[in-house]
Amino acid sequence: MDYQVNYINPEIKLSSYEGKLFKTEAAFTDHLLVWLISGETKIIQADESFIFGAGNTFLIPRNQLATIINYPKDGLPHKAVAMHLSAERLRAFYNDNHSKSKIPTEKIISFEKHPLLQSCLNSLIPYFEMQYNFPENIASLKINEAINILRTIDDNIDAVLNNFDEPGKIDLVTFMEKNFMFNMPLEKFGYLTGRSLTTFKRDFYKVFNSTPQRWLTKKRLELAHYEIAEKHKKPVDVYFETGFENLSHFSFAFKKQFGYAPTRLISNVQ
Repeated sequence: MDYQVNYINPEIKLSSYEGKLFKTEAAFTDHLLVWLISGETKIIQADESFIFGAGNTFLIPRNQLATIINYPKDGLPHKAVAMHLSAERLRAFYNDNHSKSKIPTEKIISFEKHPLLQSCLNSLIPYFEMQYNFPENIASLKINEAINILRTIDDNIDAVLNNFDEPGKIDLVTFMEKNFMFNMPLEKFGYLTGRSLTTFKRDFYKVFNSTPQRWLTKKRLELAHYEIAEKHKKPVDVYFETGFENLSHFSFAFKKQFGYAPTRLISNVQ
């Protein structure tokens, strides 16, 4: 099996992937603390991209749209420990701890290698070999330990972890023009713009004079066309960065939209 995942409890997992790549679209409901043991992770947001390698530790804030692509590297699988920092657990934590910072960020946060953080995450590895249920009180201790270490090594992390605001109703045009390449369910787009699914569809048609599905497909294909024609990228490197699930579907939609296959653009450049 290419992909395997092993849970200590619902909030802590060890994943391993040995295929060519593993792609997912993310807008997590929890903050996700990730320690990459081997392999490589590329995270694409609307304004910035990040590449993480073995030994890197990073935090993906909740409700942030991103494309995440995991690759094996150097003959080793993509292997990572991930810890969910849920709003429920963080509220309980901050009921007993004073927040030190108040200006949140929407960016992926990368942490410098620190012995406290490395020791905490490395100590989880033996627990994945256990053949019986991991005690919840010990799992809570490990998660709280990780939170305290993050607060020790990053003075600004409280602004992220102690922010429980839900998305409010925001300008639909600005948000969609910025985030159309992320292949999210319409319900998620609605939630992130502060709307129910019904209200999202209604407001969308008012401002774009199109259904979300048609508009999203057109915008993604236009971006893919630009990436291939102007930046000389290969279709196989473009389709998953522009919101398509597989190359065959992308090629079919591309030809239907423009009247020719994406490979024609490559031959024109050559």
